[in-house]
Amino acid sequence: MVAKRIIPCLDIRDGRVVKGVNFEGLRDVEDPVALASFYNEQGADELVFYDITASAEGRGLFTDVLTRVASQVFIPLTVGGAIRGLEDFDRVLKCGADKVSVNSGAVARPEVIEEGAKRYGSQCVVLSMDVKRVRGAFHVFAKGGREDTGLDAIEWAQKGEALGAGELVVNSMDTDGVKNGFDLELLSAVAEAVSLPIIASGGAGKREDFEALFRLPGMDAGLAASIFHYKEVGIPALKRFLAEKGIPMRVVA
Repeated sequence: MVAKRIIPCLDIRDGRVVKGVNFEGLRDVEDPVALASFYNEQGADELVFYDITASAEGRGLFTDVLTRVASQVFIPLTVGGAIRGLEDFDRVLKCGADKVSVNSGAVARPEVIEEGAKRYGSQCVVLSMDVKRVRGAFHVFAKGGREDTGLDAIEWAQKGEALGAGELVVNSMDTDGVKNGFDLELLSAVAEAVSLPIIASGGAGKREDFEALFRLPGMDAGLAASIFHYKEVGIPALKRFLAEKGIPMRVVA
């Protein structure tokens, strides 16, 4: 069986790692280079780096911070933030990224998914979706969760797959930072609609939340920030716990 992945997420604002609840109340956490190095040593399977205000501010991603982070990690690094075209793919890949995450840029211009997949391969293109319930439906939000696009999240996931995305990050805004568990309802709905690997994001509060996630069909990875940043759950201990529960993990001795 393919091992499940544990992925810490670095949300970057003004060159620092920040974290909030439901996309609001962002607090300073740590220097991204130091934190990335720590997670590399802890046995994280991958690392995600999001410049969370780049799209809303209409600027390019912080490539200087990215370059320094990439120099400290030897695990796959996914990078997102204001990815609008192939020049942005090229820029972040040259800074050391292994995969490129598209979100608001793909909502504005879906063909960027297809362009990236054709030039760099589907394995390089990650479609990230910030999803929130609106009147009983799952809507995709853009610009760091500030803008309701009106897009149906399930339909958008299917379109992303058809355009060539290699995997999906499904981030529940409803559970983000709340620590009451992943949004299993949303994740199940997406998994039933696509065949892509799914990275679940938003809501992890304890190690049992990851166990519940990986019992769900179609889940390939669990992404979290707060519980790892504040050392509420350690990655080595989490992996041992999950392995003992029969969930395939890459456990570092």
